[in-house]
Amino acid sequence: MFLPTRGKGLALTLAAAAAVTLSMAACAGKSGTGPGNAPNTTVDQALADRVPAAIKADGKILVGSDTTYAPSEFLGPDGKTAEGFDVDVFNAVAAKLGLKAEFRTATFGDIIPGVADSGKYEIGVSSFTVNPERLARANMVTYYSAGTHWLTKKGNPGGIKPDEACGKKVAVQKDTVQVDDITARSKKCTDAGRTAITIDPYPAQSDATAAVVSGKDDAMLADSPVIAYAVKQTNGQLETLGKIYDSAPYGYVIKKDQTAFAEAVRDALKAIIADGTYKKALEKWGVEAGALSTPELNPSLGGATPGASASASS
Repeated sequence: MFLPTRGKGLALTLAAAAAVTLSMAACAGKSGTGPGNAPNTTVDQALADRVPAAIKADGKILVGSDTTYAPSEFLGPDGKTAEGFDVDVFNAVAAKLGLKAEFRTATFGDIIPGVADSGKYEIGVSSFTVNPERLARANMVTYYSAGTHWLTKKGNPGGIKPDEACGKKVAVQKDTVQVDDITARSKKCTDAGRTAITIDPYPAQSDATAAVVSGKDDAMLADSPVIAYAVKQTNGQLETLGKIYDSAPYGYVIKKDQTAFAEAVRDALKAIIADGTYKKALEKWGVEAGALSTPELNPSLGGATPGASASASS
């Protein structure tokens, strides 16, 4: 299974939560264009020369992104423009390469096939946690680090504990590593003769968050920046549970046979880290705690090899 981690429009009230869910659903399938090249980012011609001719021919790079995952990537007030720290950082990377990033909204589980198989997207930028299964399918360039965190309503009315969730209803986004996480926890419950966890998988992260705000579900698992942003945007209606765990890097997804291009993307990322653009983008969204100092292409993951099992965030 290929697994994600993922606003501004998150619910402030129960009614607002429903409105967010509806607005995100209404936007499904639309294409959005990101806000163009990042300001103060100049083209590095040596890097631009390493971009494949087929990509640079039209001056833009087509980006597959699940834009329901604030503050990483989500649709802005106009319902079509991609926003978030993922968007700002990659716009700067693209600008270094002499390209304009065009973000296209996609279902999370369709992005890697869209890059690796059909060529529908030239890169995937959607909070993809680097894991062996994904590394077996595509090149991945690390750019951020996140872990999994739990969230519930303020005051924890369901009495949820991450290790004591048997019999509870827990929301997750489909196709994420959190699905594997909660499935394994539920199995531990049944193996011990206890009631299974009711797992509610949602196509969009915004729907999962709304389900906790409304009380439909007792808790939610998601990537740590998503959880922190949800708590902030709901003005105290939600709170975190326990500590962040299973931290792992996010990676850009690039077709397996485009290693030279992946190296150029990595080096463009190094350039915006060096000139401070990267840090400013993360600080803008309050997610600088996950900053990486040195991006990598296809990291070893502590000795794990493609095809082995792994658990991490999205």
